[in-house]
Amino acid sequence: MRITPVIVALLLSTQAYAASRRAVVASGDCKDAELSGQAKAFLGALTSRPEQDTLSASQFSERLFPQSTKSYEDLQRQLEAAQDQFYEGRNARTLQAVDEAMQQITRLPVGDARWKLYVEAQLLHGLNYRSMGKSKESDAAFRNVLRLQPEYQLNPDYFAPSVRQNFDKLRKELAQTRKVKLSVKSTLPAADVYLDGLKLGQTPLSLDAVPGTYHLTLVKGTATSFPRHIQVHGAETPLLVDVAYEGSVSASPFPCLATSGSNDERTLSHAVRLGGTLGVEEVIVVRLERPSSGPKWFAATVLNVEGGQKLREGGFKTQGTDAPDEALAALVDFVTTGRSPSALVVMNANGKAPWDAPLGAGRNGHASAGGMDLSAPDLMTEGEASGTRSTSGLRTASYVALGTGVAAFAGAGVVRLLAQKDVNALEKRLDNGRILSSDREAMGIRDALVQKSNVLNGLLIGGSAAVVTGAVLYLLSPDSSSTPPVSVGLSANSQGAAASLSGSF
Repeated sequence: MRITPVIVALLLSTQAYAASRRAVVASGDCKDAELSGQAKAFLGALTSRPEQDTLSASQFSERLFPQSTKSYEDLQRQLEAAQDQFYEGRNARTLQAVDEAMQQITRLPVGDARWKLYVEAQLLHGLNYRSMGKSKESDAAFRNVLRLQPEYQLNPDYFAPSVRQNFDKLRKELAQTRKVKLSVKSTLPAADVYLDGLKLGQTPLSLDAVPGTYHLTLVKGTATSFPRHIQVHGAETPLLVDVAYEGSVSASPFPCLATSGSNDERTLSHAVRLGGTLGVEEVIVVRLERPSSGPKWFAATVLNVEGGQKLREGGFKTQGTDAPDEALAALVDFVTTGRSPSALVVMNANGKAPWDAPLGAGRNGHASAGGMDLSAPDLMTEGEASGTRSTSGLRTASYVALGTGVAAFAGAGVVRLLAQKDVNALEKRLDNGRILSSDREAMGIRDALVQKSNVLNGLLIGGSAAVVTGAVLYLLSPDSSSTPPVSVGLSANSQGAAASLSGSF
């Protein structure tokens, strides 16, 4: 079959290394101008490097809180102009103008003003479709108003008797339509529930809704949930919205997680959830550390979204609202590569950050050079003992890295075997070596193969990186008679693959 070599090549090909997709979010007081300014400078330094794939602040906002580019007044004038075009018989232009207005209306803040514009746009849609002879589309537009406000009455000064009669007929039909029990709960009690911009009550809320798609937003004080489209269907549609988490996220003036107190674990957990929502691989949380004594620190923590673990953490001392360019560049190098190319960056090597330690003198009793505390915390003070622990740690780390690489290769083998089954299944469904667009099962198998290809490439790249890292760490650690024996095993067959790492550390 002609397609088989293409699929096999896709599965076995290796891609050039690509930087992880990242998002940068500040944590702390989101109204802090100093935090916002330094976070913007850090993001600017990161995105200025062409090899880095990082969400911009505007992309962050667009994904979570899409904003209208037009005001209420602008959209009102646009609908009035569309109405004039409708009365002039320009149905195509009316349709385009109303569609464009609707896209912006759904991005406005929820409330009465938005609902009023939404209703005007839907009613004009209904009239325009009716004039074009599209009764099905016309009825759908009218229903979008009646399903949430069944008592709504058309103004007889603007709507013909036949239109009002049809509107009342649709009202009666909706009253007899089978409803879906929609129940909305939130982590913050008594949050206002908005559907399509119209407030319907507070959580916990239960109502009978007409089946269909709705635009849902919850508001509790200054906390607003992520706007989302929901499908209401079946016998019941239960929803639980974490307003406490979603309401802590803001996009202006900079992507930020509002935090109070010192619950670092909760903040990092929210950051990982945010990364999953954004569809990125890593989240970099930046913040200002203000110890009870000593200077302030601008710190950055890199989190892996899939695994939920902290990868690395570093920071530099800062004064005022502007961060030194050299320090920013060094911190960007550190969070993206793990290397510390400058003495301005400190690593959280022993589980305790410098901003958590007593300041004023270095850990070895020496004053900081150039006003910068360059010593990593909790370092041993004597060379021999330090060397023993350091080399032992490097050797152990090398074994762990090598084992991780072997496990990744084993995973790649499993994925490859699973992919081969899909290849065999797809070959049976080919029509002269081609996939028919009407064959949904074949299209699904093809999509699954593409996904497995991405996973396979990721495992191969990750495994290679782990093995190289392990080899480098092994070479950096001197030979020692106390080196623990370690064995690595790898096996694979038609049923799967397995990897093992044994030894004492």
